[in-house]
Amino acid sequence: MLRRSQDRFKKILPSGFGGGRGILIVVIIIVLVWLATGFYRVQPDQQGVVMRFGQYIRSTEPGLHYHLPAPIESVLTPSVTRVNRIDIGFVGATDARQGTSVRDIPGESLMLTGDENIIDIDFTVLWRINNARDFLFNVRNPEETVKIVAESAMREIIGRTNIQPALSEARGIIEQQSRQLIQGVLDEYGAGIEITEVQLQSVDPPGDVIDAFSEVIRARQDLDTLRNEAQAYYNQKTQQAEGEAFGLVQEAIAYRAEVVALADGDAQRFLSVLTSYTASPDVTAQRLFIETIEDVLRNMSKIIIDSDAEGSQGIVPYLPLDELRPRSQTEGDAR
Repeated sequence: MLRRSQDRFKKILPSGFGGGRGILIVVIIIVLVWLATGFYRVQPDQQGVVMRFGQYIRSTEPGLHYHLPAPIESVLTPSVTRVNRIDIGFVGATDARQGTSVRDIPGESLMLTGDENIIDIDFTVLWRINNARDFLFNVRNPEETVKIVAESAMREIIGRTNIQPALSEARGIIEQQSRQLIQGVLDEYGAGIEITEVQLQSVDPPGDVIDAFSEVIRARQDLDTLRNEAQAYYNQKTQQAEGEAFGLVQEAIAYRAEVVALADGDAQRFLSVLTSYTASPDVTAQRLFIETIEDVLRNMSKIIIDSDAEGSQGIVPYLPLDELRPRSQTEGDAR
């Protein structure tokens, strides 16, 4: 059998290669080809993971590299820059005639809130590989693991959140907290996965009670509107009252300054009179008497009576000063 096999091999080889030297050359060529299979290239978006008999040896960066040919060593080149997507609570399907459609999965989307209400949540997890070695060797099914961990983390976050904030203003907080919780669990597993983003696609009450929840939401919106209007009215009245109070304070300050100035003026005049009186009491007293009498008699009808002319013939004993003034001046005073 060996001899027949050797004869067949000699017939296959060209003439001159039938001897031992030809066989050696063929063997060398086969070995060189086998060794050449160890060259491999890692693309810019990949990371090379070299294994020797299935055991991790090293990681390689993008470029041309070499490893011992199979079956001694092998290499895996997973993409470490591509962002992967996992939908939880729904499945998107593409139809050539109807376009994209969404099918809800109640078993994944229905969750219990912190105030014991049921809420329907569809969300998407975006992730990528940040450590190829851990991704390949520490987790058996990475995509399924990410999905299970994400669903569990979302149920925990929703279980601590009341339904009303979850339907409105707490969406951003839920996304951030769930991303941090998912990342923490995957880091504990050593999954070599980075969660880039968690996106809430829809957050709604169950279909059976969605109408009632819509009414509640509208009522809350009306309440917020009324509250905002009341706050605006309060701010307007407060600012108006503060302005009026400031005006009254300024008027009081001005009045105080005026009264103080008048008092200072009166005091200065009094001191001036006192100085004059101290210098010449008689003259000052006479001037004060004359000024006082002038102020008293300025607007009174004045008649001068001469007591020495009572017995004289043809002499009127009184003199009506008002009647002696020019008529124009009298009419002007009357007006």
